[in-house]
Amino acid sequence: MDDQADKIRKPRADGVRNRERVLEAAKAVFSGGGPEASLEAVAKRAGVGIGTLYRHFPTREALFEAVYRREVEQLGELAELLKSAKDPVEALRRWLHSNVEFVATKKGMLAALALAVQNQTELHAFSFDRLTRAIGLLLDRAVAAGKLRADISPEDLLRALIGMCYMHDQPDWQATALRLLDVFIDGLRIQPKAKTAPTATKPPTSKRATKRTKRR
Repeated sequence: MDDQADKIRKPRADGVRNRERVLEAAKAVFSGGGPEASLEAVAKRAGVGIGTLYRHFPTREALFEAVYRREVEQLGELAELLKSAKDPVEALRRWLHSNVEFVATKKGMLAALALAVQNQTELHAFSFDRLTRAIGLLLDRAVAAGKLRADISPEDLLRALIGMCYMHDQPDWQATALRLLDVFIDGLRIQPKAKTAPTATKPPTSKRATKRTKRR
């Protein structure tokens, strides 16, 4: 009886694999945006039938939310992996760079699915909280190591990242965002204090030398 109950409760392995393939395919397809980024294109890329896709994700919004949450969770997991990296500043830089790819997926999904996600307050609250905690984990470590300024909060850094990603809509906006992030992080570095040059002192003059100078 328990075995039968477990079979009912636990999703089949092939169903789990199909779901993951659909999510990975959706990320790739929607990142490009455009009219070709359809649910049919997602199913084709995942190697499943459109019926299988709808069985896992009955609406376009459901697929969007699943991809979105998966990306946010993966960024949280990445922060956990990077918190033990040797260079805390480079760990933070790498995490921020990964966020640019996440924003590209999100922007592509908005264009492809025409979703008004600004109304999904719960989803935004979830992502902002999860990403703020992840960025705080890496930022606090860099500050504690004396590598970055302490007068910036995780919320400040996350908002700066979002601003850089949404500042440009050209095809090469990701390269621009990555470059701006590098400049921003370098600007937060604590610069070593410049050593002051010792004041030049005149060599002591003996009294005899002074007298000889006066006689001349």
